[in-house]
Amino acid sequence: MVLIADDAELAARLAHAAGQIAVSVRDSGLLDGKVLGNTGDQVVNAFLIRALREQRPDDGLLSEESRDTMERLEKDRVWIIDPVDGTREYGESRDDWAIHVGLAIAGEAQVGAVALPGLDLVMRTDEVVTLPSAPERLRMVVSRTRPAAEAVAVAEALGAEMVPMGSAGAKAMAIIRGEADIYLHSGGQYEWDNCAPAAICAAHGLHCSRIDGSPLRYNQPEVALPDLLFCRPEHARRVLNIVAGL
Repeated sequence: MVLIADDAELAARLAHAAGQIAVSVRDSGLLDGKVLGNTGDQVVNAFLIRALREQRPDDGLLSEESRDTMERLEKDRVWIIDPVDGTREYGESRDDWAIHVGLAIAGEAQVGAVALPGLDLVMRTDEVVTLPSAPERLRMVVSRTRPAAEAVAVAEALGAEMVPMGSAGAKAMAIIRGEADIYLHSGGQYEWDNCAPAAICAAHGLHCSRIDGSPLRYNQPEVALPDLLFCRPEHARRVLNIVAGL
C-alpha cells in the first residue's frame, strides 16, 4: 500500500478510482434500474470507506451511504463523500453524474475532488484552471427533473437561460468548465452533496454561500444543508438581492 501524504492528491485519486469502479459495474450489463444505482453506490462507498480508513485513520468520515456516527463531531478533519451523486444519470449512462470526495477542516470545505467519469475528468482544489470568458447572456444550471421555484424565479429576473443538469457536482463544475454562470439550489441537499464541489468552486474564486449569503458550514450535528449559491463573484450580490426579495 502506498500512503499519499497530500490531501488533494488523495482526494483526486480516490475520486478517479471510484469513478472507474462505478463505470465497470454499470458497463457489466448485469444490472439496471434502481438495482444498478444502489449497487454502484454501495460498491463505490465500500471502496472509499476502506481506502480512507487506511490512508487517514485518524480523520472523521461522513458518507451518504454509511450510518452517521457523532464521533466525527470530535474531529477537526472530516472527509465528506458522496459515492455516486446523480444515480439516475449514472444508470442512464449520461455524463452529468459525479463522485464527490471532500475534506472539511474546522467546518470549512477546504480540499476536494469531483470526478465526472462520463467525461473522463477529475476536477480538484489544487489544480485551478482559468475560468472561460462569460457569455453575454447569463446561464443558470437547474435540476433536470424538478427545478426549484427560487431558481426559476431568479433566472426569470435575470433573463438567464436555464440549463437542465443532473448531479449537484456536475452543476457546480459546469461553472468552472464554462457551461454556466450560476448554480442556485433551494430544494434540499445534505453536506455530501456539496462539500467537495464547494471546496473546488472556492479554490477557483467563485462565490460560495447559502442563499441568504451566510457561509456553508460542514461537519455539523444536522447534516442537512438545504440551499446554496455558487456563481461567478460578479453576479453574487444581484442574485442574493433577488432571493431576499422573493
